[in-house]
Amino acid sequence: MTRLLVPAFVALALSACGAPPRAPTEAPAAQPAADAQVENTAPAGEYTLDKAHSSLIVGLSHLGYSQFRARFTIWDAHLTFDPATPENTRIRVTIDPRSIASDNPPAGFIDQMRGPDFLNAAQFSQITFESTSIERRGDRRARITGNLTLHGVTRPVVLDGKFNGGYAGIAGMDPHARVGFDAHGTFNRSDFGMGYGVPAPGTNMGVGDAVTVSIETEFNGPALAAAPAAATP
Repeated sequence: MTRLLVPAFVALALSACGAPPRAPTEAPAAQPAADAQVENTAPAGEYTLDKAHSSLIVGLSHLGYSQFRARFTIWDAHLTFDPATPENTRIRVTIDPRSIASDNPPAGFIDQMRGPDFLNAAQFSQITFESTSIERRGDRRARITGNLTLHGVTRPVVLDGKFNGGYAGIAGMDPHARVGFDAHGTFNRSDFGMGYGVPAPGTNMGVGDAVTVSIETEFNGPALAAAPAAATP
């Protein structure tokens, strides 16, 4: 996720402070474009979640005044990746509902989220999502339909996904293939038997029914193929 913004920011700051302009210098030698290494070169195969570069955030309305955000800290995913035929790509996600967390929660709030009013994690100890179809929706975008099992109920849910790029590996830096995706969607929690606190029709007095989902992921894939040995003279 490196960006080349720091040098530009420093140059702008120096200019604003009245730093003297530098004399023109010879243009630097051309360097290999990063995209040459990372642009759509990831191979087909089995990929595992890079948890250090992934997040799963959910949100829902609080009284109509704000979108409350929470996250799951323990989850995993397995990807079967097919770049030649994206429709054949498949993903399975597992989530520990006991791992729900939020910023600055009131006393007892997380226990209520885990308890019978909401996730009922003691009885339903796992949330899963398994894709059933992937439909291309333009350049790098797709509609992902899958079965979400939550609170003991399984229903279809649709996510809008985007492929952010990938590579086969970088010698001396990253010995495995890598791909990145993001996905977003919405479902009603009442469809999964979690109607506690849903506002009465025509009001916002409560906790919204619609749950938004925002996922950022990177996956590690097959090992980088070794370069062919140089032929002996």
